[in-house]
Amino acid sequence: MDERDMVKEFGRVGVLFGGRSAEREVSLMSGAGVLQALVNKGIDAYPFDPAARSLAELAAENFDRVFIALHGRYGEDGTLQGALELLGIPYTGPGVLASSIAMDKAMTKRIWMASALATPKFEMLTTQSNWDAIVAALGLPLIVKPAHEGSTLGLTKVTQGDQLPAAFALAAKYDSAVMAEEFIAGMELTCPILGYGEHAQALPLIRIIAPDANYDYQNKYFSNDTQYLCPCGLPAEQERAIQELALASYRALGCRGWSRADVMVRESDNKPFLLEMNTSPGMTGHSLVPMSAKVIGLGYEDLCVEILRSAALDLTPSVDWIAR
Repeated sequence: MDERDMVKEFGRVGVLFGGRSAEREVSLMSGAGVLQALVNKGIDAYPFDPAARSLAELAAENFDRVFIALHGRYGEDGTLQGALELLGIPYTGPGVLASSIAMDKAMTKRIWMASALATPKFEMLTTQSNWDAIVAALGLPLIVKPAHEGSTLGLTKVTQGDQLPAAFALAAKYDSAVMAEEFIAGMELTCPILGYGEHAQALPLIRIIAPDANYDYQNKYFSNDTQYLCPCGLPAEQERAIQELALASYRALGCRGWSRADVMVRESDNKPFLLEMNTSPGMTGHSLVPMSAKVIGLGYEDLCVEILRSAALDLTPSVDWIAR
């Protein structure tokens, strides 16, 4: 497809990145990569930072569709998706409700539990929580994290009960809702997903091996010491079962377009547990969706085009794209 065809198919495209969340730094890297990829493919694409410009300015740009490369609040949580629905601008990734639910880790887990999809046990924390009761319910070690943040911001692995107050205080700096989660010891995997409904496709799993088993913000985005194995090395039958679990979790939340499910496989019995769903995954040099897509022959630039092709409004998924 030549440049004229790209412009004809996609029109004027906005790449939304930056934003006001705690993940702004990562979003700037993701958006810069996506923008350059689309421009390289001959698409008429332009940057737009919602932290610096208003919704009125977004409307005035007359974008035919937008690629959301925002992470965290005000970009991945349904708020921006709602604004784009009102403006009538098709956008990449899940719609308003799915984005809102997936950003709320507790609500996500409730839906998965109601759908009989395995996910670690959890408890919501407050300043009045009985720390001994939390330990009794979830065991040690356990994970404390904000319920509405990503990129492992504010996350603590608690190995002793007396660490809970400090872990709670750290998470509370990022969010008014804080949760404690059962710790699953084992293999950490992630599964990118592209598509809509029954046509959704699970990409190859990536196994993540972080220094000291600590996949924190630094090791996720900036360290060269974290190992990523794709192919992941699991037997084909086991990998397919985990991909099916990821697809079921994606559909249970009503996701579309693309997302990435994080999974832990318990070492004691090889049982997989869903951790969370990322509805606007990173697209940086360390990001996982491009890594997985590359294994099936889909390079970074072509991946960006395919994701852009999936842009839609909540009730009008792209039938042409689904047919692909």
